[in-house]
Amino acid sequence: MDFEFCKIEIFIPKTHFEALRRALQNVDAGHVGNYDCCLSYSETIGCWRPLKGSRPFLGTENKICTEAEYKVEVLCRRDKVDETIRAVKAVHPYEVPVINVIPLYKTGL
Repeated sequence: MDFEFCKIEIFIPKTHFEALRRALQNVDAGHVGNYDCCLSYSETIGCWRPLKGSRPFLGTENKICTEAEYKVEVLCRRDKVDETIRAVKAVHPYEVPVINVIPLYKTGL
């Protein structure tokens, strides 16, 4: 099945949202028809436990941590996914950012 667009989901601290928004705009993610910078975000709570050897953005080794963050969703052309992921990683503070790429079939119905 062929697809033209993907939905990218990114979990990021609220403090880094504006840097993320600019990075997405710079790689043209969120360009839909005659609009750009189209994205949605919702507040959520992240939970993690840093293990030995980690370099956590927030938290203490071997303790459960929680923090408010945003779940950001943006459309991206399939041919720009790698470039978009690189742009997100450049502004993201987590060691391993949570970036989900979901192919979309039959967009714009």
